[in-house]
Amino acid sequence: MEAPELDHEVIIIGAGFSGIGTAIKLQHAGIGDFAILEQADDVGGTWRANTYPGLAVDIPSFTYQFSFEMNPDWSRVFAPGAEVKAYADHCVEKYGLRSKLRLGTKVDRAVFDEDEHVWRVHIGERVLSARYLVSALGVLTQPKNPDIPGLDDFAGKTVHTAEWDHGHDLTGKRVAVIGTGATAVQLVPRVASWAKQLYVFQRTPIWVFPKPNFRMPKLVRSAFRRVPGFQNAVRLITSAAVEGGMVVGVVYNRQFPIITRGIEAFGRRFLRWQVPDPVLREKLTPRYGFGCKRPSMSNNWLRTFARKDTELVTEPIERITPTGIRTRDGAEREVDTLVLATGYLVSEPDNVPPIPIVGRGGVALGEFWQESRFQTYEGTTVPGFPNAFSIFGPYALIGSSWMFMIEYQANHAVRVIEETRRRGATLAEVRQEPHDAFFADTLRRQQNTVFFNNRCGASNSYYFDKHGDAPFLRPATALETWWRSKHFDLDDYRYEAVGQRASAPAPAPAGQVA
Repeated sequence: MEAPELDHEVIIIGAGFSGIGTAIKLQHAGIGDFAILEQADDVGGTWRANTYPGLAVDIPSFTYQFSFEMNPDWSRVFAPGAEVKAYADHCVEKYGLRSKLRLGTKVDRAVFDEDEHVWRVHIGERVLSARYLVSALGVLTQPKNPDIPGLDDFAGKTVHTAEWDHGHDLTGKRVAVIGTGATAVQLVPRVASWAKQLYVFQRTPIWVFPKPNFRMPKLVRSAFRRVPGFQNAVRLITSAAVEGGMVVGVVYNRQFPIITRGIEAFGRRFLRWQVPDPVLREKLTPRYGFGCKRPSMSNNWLRTFARKDTELVTEPIERITPTGIRTRDGAEREVDTLVLATGYLVSEPDNVPPIPIVGRGGVALGEFWQESRFQTYEGTTVPGFPNAFSIFGPYALIGSSWMFMIEYQANHAVRVIEETRRRGATLAEVRQEPHDAFFADTLRRQQNTVFFNNRCGASNSYYFDKHGDAPFLRPATALETWWRSKHFDLDDYRYEAVGQRASAPAPAPAGQVA
């Protein structure tokens, strides 16, 4: 059978950093026939959508960048969101990706054609075809509204942090913020400086640490440009620092509990220093171990609650009324503006993935994961979904840097595509046995992490899914994950050309571990 003519060799869905980084990696490998489909009218993903006051990276800027395109001009150690968005624009321009972009293009679904080994991507009434599909859809993109009675009845202004309205002035307003996660940590100190009265409704306190966010001296930025290897050395040092505490302590908690205990002790000391009031400090003290949910850094978050015009409310919300919020103790606080700092859909059915991706036998990837547990081979591929790669699949992310994940996931996809080309094949599908072995090993190693050893039951963390697993993070270090992306056995995939017929593994039945 003659191979069909395709619109593109590769289609990438998503123009955030995952899509941008994957496109550049494809170009580096000489794979130039690709298109990037993006629903929004601009690139940047999370950094395009999120523009709330105080937005910034929560790991050092030196780490939050591609190894092949380092930015010498970060203004601070933790760059503000506008600079990160500008960095995304810079990467698109420098690597000539504008011609590859199809902005304002909403993908309805992607379906694998088993006879022709082609992915058919449906966009309204149009269908694009590609040999390979890369899902570069970020997980922190779809706002999650709280399930609180009366939310739609509120007569004032309601805004989610992921859809910030810069035309709405908070000066002199009575403002309520629901949520005390990493977003609220950045936002609340800013809002407190504008509002007449601020109420912050907390369900679960967050671990917060000091933020050494000093301005980058001109001398340092000049050295980044002029001294060969200097910026890369700083990047490696900061990555190692993040890895040592945030990753090793989390991944190997059972073996080295002293790391998280030390971090927790430091966090409690910081809390005592920032909050002298013992009653308030008790409310802000986490009842779960470090690492169970996403921690944050701020020099202003904790001390904000000592302001006379700011109140931390820990009584559960009973309902939202047209004029405010009523808690279970019967108290009602009247507000003008309701800010939802309630995060995003993460492992919910509507988000992983956010569009239907249908593999062999009509099996939808999202339904398979919901029914049979979130699982992948090396965080990237799944049996039954040939020629398809996820940049952020289950167990893809390590704790040190999103950008690092993008690079090693793209490396994996490029290696498989190159090998498929080399063999003259048109299909590459991960074999069931190596997939099962990786998943079993991941579940075994997961038992060593903080998620199952550090009092996580009270954390209310999006790291956990309905199966009781923690598929958001991979139980491995950055070095190991990078090495595996470069050296996994290419024979863990089966290869086939159009017209050939070979036995193919099917996804595991619903309810079973693949």
